[in-house]
Amino acid sequence: MSTRWSVRNFLWGEAPSTKQERSLLLKLDFFILSYTCLVYFTNYLDRSNINNAYVSGMKEDLSMEGTDFNKVLTIFTCGYIVGMIPNNLMLQILPPRIWLPLCQIVWGVLTFCTSAVTNVQQLYAIRFFQGMAESSTFVGTHYILGSWYKPGELGKRSGIFTSSGLAGTLFSGVLQGAVYSNLNGVSGRSGWRWLFIIDGVITLPIAFYGFWLFPDVPATTKVSYLSEEDRQLAITRLQGYVEVKHSPLSWKLAKRVLTRWRWYACSLLFAISGETESFGSNNLMGQWLKAIGGYSVEQTDYYPAGVTAFGICSTLICATWTDYTQVRWPVLVYMSGSCIFASICILIWGSPTGLKFFAYYLAGASYSGQATTFAWANQICADDDQERAIVLASMNMWNNVVNAWWSIVFYPATDAPKFRKGMIAMIVICAATIAVTGLVWYLENREHRLEHQLENRTTSENEQEEKETVVRLT
Repeated sequence: MSTRWSVRNFLWGEAPSTKQERSLLLKLDFFILSYTCLVYFTNYLDRSNINNAYVSGMKEDLSMEGTDFNKVLTIFTCGYIVGMIPNNLMLQILPPRIWLPLCQIVWGVLTFCTSAVTNVQQLYAIRFFQGMAESSTFVGTHYILGSWYKPGELGKRSGIFTSSGLAGTLFSGVLQGAVYSNLNGVSGRSGWRWLFIIDGVITLPIAFYGFWLFPDVPATTKVSYLSEEDRQLAITRLQGYVEVKHSPLSWKLAKRVLTRWRWYACSLLFAISGETESFGSNNLMGQWLKAIGGYSVEQTDYYPAGVTAFGICSTLICATWTDYTQVRWPVLVYMSGSCIFASICILIWGSPTGLKFFAYYLAGASYSGQATTFAWANQICADDDQERAIVLASMNMWNNVVNAWWSIVFYPATDAPKFRKGMIAMIVICAATIAVTGLVWYLENREHRLEHQLENRTTSENEQEEKETVVRLT
């Protein structure tokens, strides 16, 4: 019996103390994770289809050359940066069940529009506004997860959510291969155009599901499937872990954020560590396969899926482990070490093709740090709801500020298949990730140590006052 519960606690966290809390968690897991995972799945599906389309005929149809592809990625990133903090602040003003689905409708419509572009300039414009709309999903969901779950419950939920986006990337490659095989040329449309049409068809219905059933946050939820007792329990179970109070925005928020270490350190951590995902976000393996030749369009779409598959496995295993141990930093060390090894294997150009396949697949470990880093930030900022929203948005914003120029400088399409300077940059960024991880760990522990010292001092002073009062009375 004890072994069974130990396994259960490792996989899904400590068992709820009451039947009502168990029922509440089941409802939250189903409705929050079902919607956010579906949204992020379509988010990454819509986002990653550009990579698969590029190697499946879009480059030739739109006469793209040189760094045009990198510019498309960068312009999307610029839109993503512009929308990041405003989207998360909107969750303090409008209910998330309204704002998040609205943004999803916008990017779904823009996905349809992408299927009709006739030149790269039109693609630039669409990708900018699509980036603005899609920036609502990632940090918005991490904010929502941090609003409903305790620290010991958060990592694996973040991992499941993050993995749903990776599944979108995985499915996009498989979908593009199937579309190219079966729809290329149908009704006079290229296979890559059909990909955007199908992606749009998948995206829009999920938005209406969100309008109907997404629960917002504990302080404001009004969904019918949560009783009044459920709503009160959702708030009381988080006491001592997460600030549930939903306060109006004010300029005091800026002072709180800018005078603490959290915004600076957490933003720096993901601005750097997020660049390890360059293996997948720039589809380096797909570009490598296309550049060296000898592989069909379908193989070029399918084979890179192994990078994402390994990323999903790493994410889920690491997120589960961090919740069980309540230690986050080792995941970032594992991620960095894996990417350093993969980069060295690719840098040695005379190494066997099989080793390069292994290196690219191992680089999927770069995705494992994403869920853990945001769960860690949620945990660090749990005592301030508004600061948490800003920190989470800023982490992703600064990472995308770097992304805006990183791929152009270090991973231009013209560097395929070797990507020599990109692999050197990867090694440097992984070393920097380990260093900043140590810094965040130190600052978090110092804050906890100072808090405990203050609590002990306050307790001691109160006890001393009580003794003095007793002495005076006697």
